Amino acid sequence: MPRVAAIDCGTNSIRLLVAELTHRHDGSVDLRDLHREMRIVRLGQGVDATGRLAPEALERTREALKAYAVAARRKGVERLRMVATSATRDASNRDEFFSMTKQLLGTEAEVITGDEEARLSFAGAVGEQDYEDGPFLVVDIGGGSTELVLGAWDGREADVWAAKSVDIGCVRLTERVLRSDPPTAEQIAEAEELIASTLEPAFEAVDVSKANRWIGVAGTVTTLSAIAQKLPEYDSERTHLSTLSRADVETVVADLLASDHATRAANPVIHPGRVDVIGGGGLIVRVLAEQIAQRGGPADSLVVSEHDILDGIALSLA
Repeated sequence: MPRVAAIDCGTNSIRLLVAELTHRHDGSVDLRDLHREMRIVRLGQGVDATGRLAPEALERTREALKAYAVAARRKGVERLRMVATSATRDASNRDEFFSMTKQLLGTEAEVITGDEEARLSFAGAVGEQDYEDGPFLVVDIGGGSTELVLGAWDGREADVWAAKSVDIGCVRLTERVLRSDPPTAEQIAEAEELIASTLEPAFEAVDVSKANRWIGVAGTVTTLSAIAQKLPEYDSERTHLSTLSRADVETVVADLLASDHATRAANPVIHPGRVDVIGGGGLIVRVLAEQIAQRGGPADSLVVSEHDILDGIALSLA
């Protein structure tokens, strides 16, 4: 059974999955996790303002990739794929990033389109869902972009009907609008308007009224779940496949937006690298819920998945 490594390099975090691929008789593929790891490197630091990857952000990413390369070798990985998303799409000095990844991993990172990012996220997210609960709306909120994907799952393959990526994420929103700590009422109102207007093309492309279940992936959503559950420490087994009601989202996000940095940092389930952007990410979730509800989509209950684009990348290596 081949062993593969998937690396997802986003605007805020970089993550590694080492997995073993198992092919079933019906043609489907299962993943058996051997190692998962996440580091906050904030590669997109300042990109929205400067158009360039900051030297210190590149150095943080370099250190993470060194460690990931060692882990992949030790686990006997045969094939590796690294996908880079929003931050590198927007950076004028992205060649520095590609040279670094080629040197450290032996293979160059792939910059994928927002729509391809959405499709990989969908494939990773729906694999453990009961296909009878579909169609599914998968939402991936990253540091620099948000993806909406609508489709079905027949128990073996994901069938994507529509997908759209837009340039709004927790890092981009925080740097652009939520400049105070905690943010002012005026900043929150401005952020809500920006989120809604930026999401409009996604809702035009993706008919959320066709979905029966809403699934949220990536660190913002999983952190909101951990906060809502009042976990004593972050526990991916407790967040995976948990659900957030509209009321949960409203309560948690309101508390985050009203708290200062020290209060958020004291919460053991919030990763230190998310402390300053989790309020912005939560605000995106809240606006998404409002907009999905207005359009007749399944906004009352958000299913939280720890499996996302990283799993989709690994499955693509099959």
